[in-house]
Amino acid sequence: MTRLAGIAGFAFGLLAASQAPAVERLSGDQIRRLFEGNTVSGRYSGSNLLFSEYHHADGRASGHNRHLTNTDACWTTTPDAVCYYYGPQEKRRTYCFTIETSGDLIVIRNRPSGRINGLARIEKGDPYNYTAKKSDWVCDGLISQVPGRSKLARR
Repeated sequence: MTRLAGIAGFAFGLLAASQAPAVERLSGDQIRRLFEGNTVSGRYSGSNLLFSEYHHADGRASGHNRHLTNTDACWTTTPDAVCYYYGPQEKRRTYCFTIETSGDLIVIRNRPSGRINGLARIEKGDPYNYTAKKSDWVCDGLISQVPGRSKLARR
């Protein structure tokens, strides 16, 4: 499947999945099991821009975010959310989200506001071969050391 064909099928998949009635908010452990070793692909609400990231077991996130290729993206989970951080410690940008599922639909909500940030789906493994591209950064896991956000990783 080409990347474009996969993205084109994404809109249809979201429409079909959005008709599923049950919604479940995931714990951090559930998010880790769902994301790790898989690709999360979707669209941001509002801007409609695409993202697609393969979630390495070591915390790296390969792929792209808003049409920018990841060069330093990392992910981790807290007890109730997934958090992404980009850049070196002194300039790190961090974003945390709660995750809800309804069938195959993933609803990504900003934490702490609860606003919907985007809609996504899980694609098994690495269908776009993101792991073949250079991703030589290391994720230090120190999300709580983001300048000005020392309480971010706490409940």
